Amino acid sequence: MKVICLIENTQGREDVLAEHGLCLYIETEKHRILADTGASGGFIENAAKLGVKPEDVDTVVLSHGHYDHSGGILPFAEINPRARIFMQKSAAKGYYHIYPDCEKYIGIDEKILSLPQVRLMDGGFCIDDELEVFSGVKGRRLHPQGNRVLAFKTDSGFVEDDFRHEQYLVINENGYKVLVSGCAHNGILNILDRYRELYGSDPDAVISGFHMMKKDGYTAEDEAVIKETAEELLKTDIKFYTGHCTGEYPCQLLKELMGEQLTVIHSGDRIM
Repeated sequence: MKVICLIENTQGREDVLAEHGLCLYIETEKHRILADTGASGGFIENAAKLGVKPEDVDTVVLSHGHYDHSGGILPFAEINPRARIFMQKSAAKGYYHIYPDCEKYIGIDEKILSLPQVRLMDGGFCIDDELEVFSGVKGRRLHPQGNRVLAFKTDSGFVEDDFRHEQYLVINENGYKVLVSGCAHNGILNILDRYRELYGSDPDAVISGFHMMKKDGYTAEDEAVIKETAEELLKTDIKFYTGHCTGEYPCQLLKELMGEQLTVIHSGDRIM
């Protein structure tokens, strides 16, 4: 299996772009996959420098309905109209970040929904014996506090997002299982609990943001959550790869606590 971070918030090498977003290229025996597409078409420019051909991709899996994961879909579709694009039906809702003085739309571009290659799913589904997607995470232990300012718009006003639109890709290549999540808005521990419920064991590797990023500094309570999360993850034999919405300081602290069990990823990095 080959996994390359096509775009992320930080540069792993000077000749690639970075942006607030995430796009992973995953190559298996049977598939060429994009897990998310970043906030723009920037990943396409990076792909050329990293030896990746977007026109060869056959499958795109959108982790959830936010712009920083879906923004590259339309540019990608222009050069590759054949790849199937899987997202949850609920990813098409109007999602917003609620600020004290305004609301900012952070959902997907509505033009995406008119693409003929888009597949709108309702819950988990199996693509084939190598790729499967699950959803339905209901646990709330160490639930990301940043979710409190994220909402979707209804006719009667804004409702806090419950992230039913979040889905998770499971790749099984010759018995080696990799779990891919975009931001883990439902909480990485809860996502792993759901994985165990469905599959009866842990994955071998997890690639995911942990949604711990903050703009206004970290409190003692925030640090306690980061440390408790690390303690729980250290109880497993899983290899973790994280970045994007985890945030620079949480990544630093998690790395100090977890050592070689965790790798921080950047634009241009070969992960596997």
